[in-house]
Amino acid sequence: MIGRDLAHALAGLFGATGTDGYGAALDRLTRIGADFDMSCIFGFSTSKPPAVIHDGYSETVDRRALRSYLRGAYLLDPFYAASIGATAEGLWRMRDLAPDAYYDAEFAWSQEVHPCISDQAGTLVEEIGYIIPLSDGFAATYSLMRNRGGTCFDEAEAARLQELLPVIAASLRLHWNVSQNGEQAGGPAPGSEEVLRAAFSALTPAQQAVTKLILRGHSNISIAENLGITEGTVKLHRYNIYKRLEISSQAELFQRFIDFLGK
Repeated sequence: MIGRDLAHALAGLFGATGTDGYGAALDRLTRIGADFDMSCIFGFSTSKPPAVIHDGYSETVDRRALRSYLRGAYLLDPFYAASIGATAEGLWRMRDLAPDAYYDAEFAWSQEVHPCISDQAGTLVEEIGYIIPLSDGFAATYSLMRNRGGTCFDEAEAARLQELLPVIAASLRLHWNVSQNGEQAGGPAPGSEEVLRAAFSALTPAQQAVTKLILRGHSNISIAENLGITEGTVKLHRYNIYKRLEISSQAELFQRFIDFLGK
């Protein structure tokens, strides 16, 4: 027999579809599988800015970080890359999507551009999320986050969240279609690759491709594998990138990107 809590959560979700209360209703359903501190749902596309489907961050989150994220920092988010790529619909842990050097990269810990890092509780313990293909060339990422002081999602919790996938996927697609969230978030803005090209217009196309992967947290070896070039060529590109931009570190490269987003 279906549980009372699940029945009430489903009823609330149906009733909130297409309204501003949808995200909170979806969170109530998802918490039956596992508890979490924060959540968010973004609609990602390769040709349009992100659509904010649900902002489940606490009131303590720095709104400037969210603005920077939406202006272009999302391009460095492994969930964005997975959503626009060939990643299958399902529930994914951040650590399974992130590039090999992601947790050594500035984006993973930056309070300036990473909304969930700017929460008063500090650095995340773990982020786990659903990737759901939508219509109009979009895919949704529904992220669930636990703050420092908590624990990672254990296997039993992940299994319960996985069991909710069919309901969450169908519900998100219905809400997207009903609410017409396919419109661009925040008004007209350049497409995803255009943001990076504009930020580093002084670089050649090959250097821009390397820069994008550096910022996303790929090591030299991973960049070489992604671009089909040698590690030595990657190192040469990195040297020339730093020289042309008159910088000397990856941290300075990241800061250039942040400064561009703040203009």
